[in-house]
Amino acid sequence: MDKKLENLKFALVKITTEQFALLENDFDEESDISIQVNFRFGADSDKHIIAVFSAFTFETKKTKFLTIEAGCHFAIPPESWEQMLDRKNNKLIVPKGLLQHMAVITVGTTRGILHSKTENTEFNKYHLPTINLQNMITTDNVFSFEKIEESK
Repeated sequence: MDKKLENLKFALVKITTEQFALLENDFDEESDISIQVNFRFGADSDKHIIAVFSAFTFETKKTKFLTIEAGCHFAIPPESWEQMLDRKNNKLIVPKGLLQHMAVITVGTTRGILHSKTENTEFNKYHLPTINLQNMITTDNVFSFEKIEESK
């Protein structure tokens, strides 16, 4: 493990289902299915929270038939938050390895929500694939803030 990540701590404090839709009228079971994947990140400088959102859209013939987006919100203890802060430039620099780890948790959570939402329907056979997040999240994420409060 990267020395920079070794000492960074976090705790999953909230899970959100940002969106879920089944568009049964647009579903063509005979067509090839593709999945669009998207990640987004957020940070709350007051609450020391980093949020990771994963979105998946299932399509046939470029027509969406299922979409899901979930978020995992991670509390960062003050010591770890301070390690990532660039106070001079009012920035939080979150290492890519930490984001990858959080994204793995978020994808797994999204997978469980998808199962729960589609259980006992014909759509339960559609699962989220395994994803190599090292290929998708390749850089540190920098969050800029207007100002950074002094630690309490």
